[in-house]
Amino acid sequence: MRVYVPLTLPGLAAAHKAGEVGPAPLHAYAVTPALREWYVSDDIEELEYAALSRAAQASLRRIAADPEAPRKRVVVAVDVPDKDAVADPDRGLDQSAVGEVRLASAVPLSKAAAVHMDADEAEADVTAAAAALGAADHGDDDAQFTVDGAEDHELLWFATQEIPTIVG
Repeated sequence: MRVYVPLTLPGLAAAHKAGEVGPAPLHAYAVTPALREWYVSDDIEELEYAALSRAAQASLRRIAADPEAPRKRVVVAVDVPDKDAVADPDRGLDQSAVGEVRLASAVPLSKAAAVHMDADEAEADVTAAAAALGAADHGDDDAQFTVDGAEDHELLWFATQEIPTIVG
């Protein structure tokens, strides 16, 4: 199963150094039954894009929590056995948890299929979105508009061989 693990650039650097995405437990996003129902599509590419988008939102939350992290969303796509990606049935109805899965152990970076990351042009919008996240969570429509602005930027695709260059 392909899962999308939200990170920050320092998190990607740590994964590169350790040779694994961790520590466990890891929260990631995947095409789950709840995501299929929420997105209402049978197109696997669309569903995987939706899971990637959910992971990008989670990466934004990590950025907001780390003032030292560069303002670029980072998501690592990894392949794990289906049994290793567990959705919490108690959170299945929670809109914020759609597509969320938990991995009980760290994942070797060799299982990574790709890295998705913002382009330099997205940094200003991601910075603004990270700053507005708290207000958006409390119902501020203007702040939500700012947060949504980060989603206007498509994440770029990078091969795993490019990780050393990315983390520089």
